[in-house]
Amino acid sequence: MTPNILAAITAVITFIFVGDLLRRGLLKEKYAVLWLLFAGASLFFAIFPDVLTRVSAVIGVAQPVNLLFFVTIVLLVLVAVQLSYELSRHEARIRRLAEEVALLEQRTRALDPQPDASRAADDQRDDGDQHSE
Repeated sequence: MTPNILAAITAVITFIFVGDLLRRGLLKEKYAVLWLLFAGASLFFAIFPDVLTRVSAVIGVAQPVNLLFFVTIVLLVLVAVQLSYELSRHEARIRRLAEEVALLEQRTRALDPQPDASRAADDQRDDGDQHSE
């Protein structure tokens, strides 16, 4: 199997895989677009390998595969940075939500004159009432 055929098959499998993740709701559209662009570029260069050779010659890269590796590494680093940004943003949001929940629980306890032990007994009685229905 030639490298071009292997690259084309890999790109098609990537399209199918990303499409399936989208369909099942496991991947958000904003991330899927990036992976679909990567797969599309791979498929394009697999079908038209001379384009990569010409681009490499224009840029001055000795071997087209070196340009392909360099661009792939740069794109994967950018994806890692973007995902790190998203992770940091979500961690800050989760921390803020946890603090808000703790404040609300504190307010609820301050407004509830019942001590925790009698509340637990009430909860057990309520559970028993629900099961007997």
